[in-house]
Amino acid sequence: MNKKLLAIAIAAAATNATAVELYNDNDTTFAIGGHVSVAVEGSEHRDTGVTAVSPRINFNATHNIGNGFTVDAKGEWALNYLNGGDTAMTTRLGYGGITHEEFGRAVVGTQWAPQYNVSGVADKPIAFANDFIYNDHGALGTGRADKMVSYSNAIVLGEAGTINFGAGWQGAKTVTEKNSTNTAYGQRAQMALTYLIQDFSLGYAYNTGKVKNKDVTFNTASATYGTYGKGLYIAGVYQNQNGSKDNADDKLTSQEALLAYAFENSLNLSVNYEMQKTDGSSYDVDYATSAVQAEYNFTKQFVGFAAYEFELDNNIAKSDASKLEGNHWMIGARYYL
Repeated sequence: MNKKLLAIAIAAAATNATAVELYNDNDTTFAIGGHVSVAVEGSEHRDTGVTAVSPRINFNATHNIGNGFTVDAKGEWALNYLNGGDTAMTTRLGYGGITHEEFGRAVVGTQWAPQYNVSGVADKPIAFANDFIYNDHGALGTGRADKMVSYSNAIVLGEAGTINFGAGWQGAKTVTEKNSTNTAYGQRAQMALTYLIQDFSLGYAYNTGKVKNKDVTFNTASATYGTYGKGLYIAGVYQNQNGSKDNADDKLTSQEALLAYAFENSLNLSVNYEMQKTDGSSYDVDYATSAVQAEYNFTKQFVGFAAYEFELDNNIAKSDASKLEGNHWMIGARYYL
């Protein structure tokens, strides 16, 4: 892992571009970051109201321990400031990591999983993005992974590009659901590979383990062009899932596509499409949506956004009326701390 990739890894783990750095003596840093995001939203089947859009607060610390090694720690909590009460703050991330220029990076704790480096390439717009990533993602390790041990590194091929690779492991656990039932998860393992050359990337991830003593596996592939927020960005994700915590025989196919263009004045326009289908179902798809979205950076720290999502199909709602949504709109703002 060269110095440039090391810097990227530490920056991603420890801070964001707008975090407030409270301490820096070259060997040790400490910063606080996050964002407050609020919006007004409505849909055909729900009343218009105020909503929070994934707000969070975090602390990030790094320390150079010598011989090329840097340790870091991150804690991040979701903010439920619109409702308060006992769940005003809930854990999103909490981990410790160690990174070396050549030996790579190891992380222990609740973290973004290696699989997300592949599946999350279209999870960019503020309002509407990859819903299928977050279905039981903490326990299955498809998004933020609970109690994971991971390792990542990169092979730099010069003009031929860069190969990033990662692997993760989660121990067995039992999760108590909201309806008070217990779900037993066996040990899980995953790996992810991404090949980057110039403005293009290709990725593949495999995730496997048992749920209720039945195998639940994921095969995920993605491709991108460009950088989100800088000119033209194109991303596509295809995921095949065998089994789920609800039904060991489930075979789910999910797709996400994103096309975005950011102008020099920071206006970023995008359109996305998402679909999920259960193989063997009497429905063509479980659900399908498409959204047009706009984001504008008034300053580096303050972003306004507006989005309208079209419900192209929603056969899930035919068996669960609580999931009726219809066309859905959202207007809001995000202030980065």
